[in-house]
Amino acid sequence: MRSHRRSRTGVITAGLAVAAALGTAATLLGSFRSEAAPAVTLPPVNAGFDYQIGGAYPPARGVKVVTRDVKESPAEGLYNICYVNAFQTQQEGDVGGPQDWDRNLLLRDGDGTPVVDPDWDEVILDISSPAKRDRIAKKINAQIDECAAKGFDAVELDNYDTYTRDVADGRITARHAQLYIRLLSRHAHSKGLAVGQKNTVELAWNRKANGLDFAIAEECGDPRWTECGKYVSAFGDNAVFIEYTDAGMGNACDYADRVSVVRRDVEVAESGSDGYVRATC
Repeated sequence: MRSHRRSRTGVITAGLAVAAALGTAATLLGSFRSEAAPAVTLPPVNAGFDYQIGGAYPPARGVKVVTRDVKESPAEGLYNICYVNAFQTQQEGDVGGPQDWDRNLLLRDGDGTPVVDPDWDEVILDISSPAKRDRIAKKINAQIDECAAKGFDAVELDNYDTYTRDVADGRITARHAQLYIRLLSRHAHSKGLAVGQKNTVELAWNRKANGLDFAIAEECGDPRWTECGKYVSAFGDNAVFIEYTDAGMGNACDYADRVSVVRRDVEVAESGSDGYVRATC
């Protein structure tokens, strides 16, 4: 597993486009959270956090919230967030890789070749039509079921911002991403799981309609983006900030009296292994 940072090219344009596209659809789609669902519990705010998607290990003293991969078990006595790669396959050969998906559900370029996110060698899932969204959601919802069965408290649906990847080339859009994530968040809520919005600050304005309860933001303090304040505006104190550099950590720590902030190494290595970094404000 890996932390998942974003490509930023074209994001601002895409964000403006989706605002227009969804403006007329909002009335028809309605407010997602108006549907009856079991009550969910959000992560405690401003709590000690650890990001363990690279492998589970005993949390440090003071940690109250932890994110672990769906393959792992929750940390006893803590608030546990279950990481699910919801918008892309795993890498070729890994469980959940493109070989485990119906080829019709993989995004393809003009030549019919599956579109690969070059940063992570993961094939992008084709959420461009209602039928495909339903079929993909059914498969991802099975992982959400696994999270619930193991006793996790929430899910983190990674790669929400896949539509911004240059290689996606407009074949999937912010509107597609939101319609799809609503299928997943509805299912997660039905299982009593809170749902975290992963990155994608451009769509935070519509987080309630999309059924997203809290934010998990990587590198919002990076001087290139300086997005932390935008997440706080959209989610209040219900946010977790993960940084990988001194500069990013310095900016994110401006919000450490309100939200959870942690620094990790880019590979999110297990404690005790080479390269492991974990620091707080």
